[in-house]
Amino acid sequence: MENDERLYTGADIDVTFLARRCIHAAECVRRLPTVFNTRRRPWVLPDAAPADAVARVVERCPSGALHARRHDGQPAERRPPLTAVMPQPSGPLYVRGPHLELRLPAAASEPPRVDTRLALCRCGASANKPYCDNGHLRTGFRDAGMLAPRPDRPSAPERDGLVTIEPRVNGPLSLRGPVDVVGADNRTVYRADRVLLCRCGHSATKPFCDGSHERVGFRSE
Repeated sequence: MENDERLYTGADIDVTFLARRCIHAAECVRRLPTVFNTRRRPWVLPDAAPADAVARVVERCPSGALHARRHDGQPAERRPPLTAVMPQPSGPLYVRGPHLELRLPAAASEPPRVDTRLALCRCGASANKPYCDNGHLRTGFRDAGMLAPRPDRPSAPERDGLVTIEPRVNGPLSLRGPVDVVGADNRTVYRADRVLLCRCGHSATKPFCDGSHERVGFRSE
């Protein structure tokens, strides 16, 4: 459990919330307001809807701020077979996969942070790198998320879906494992077992890194 994780317990399902990961995508309050309502305290009432409904809404949280733990033995989340990276128009990188391991250089001695859903900064302005904190809204970052086709290299189907993500110091995001990069039109444009993604916001080949972080003097913690 990370330091700021909050636990909301229910009879059939528990919900955990990481406030510093929340980017207010509002999937939860829009789809299940009986359970998720920021105008009341506590703002999460896990018993206000069936466990299946709560679990399905929690798994739509793109940042991984919300997770669920079921008491009935059912899986809390339906995991995709492979990892997809989805640059949002003028927004972050949504990463969703069966087993994501985020390795932070500043915490090299700690175990990797394991998740299935992440929203990662690609504008360079987040104060919570590598996570998005909506810095793109403050700085007016613009990118349509439409990708030019690149050479296709099939992922290795025999792999178990594990993808490691490492933000390089003052550099790009390094992803290792079977990854599909999907444009804003939901079209897979790149498939590989290794990819470098821009997080300085200046690459001319977004979301891929083109070395612009060196030119602009990008700095990350």
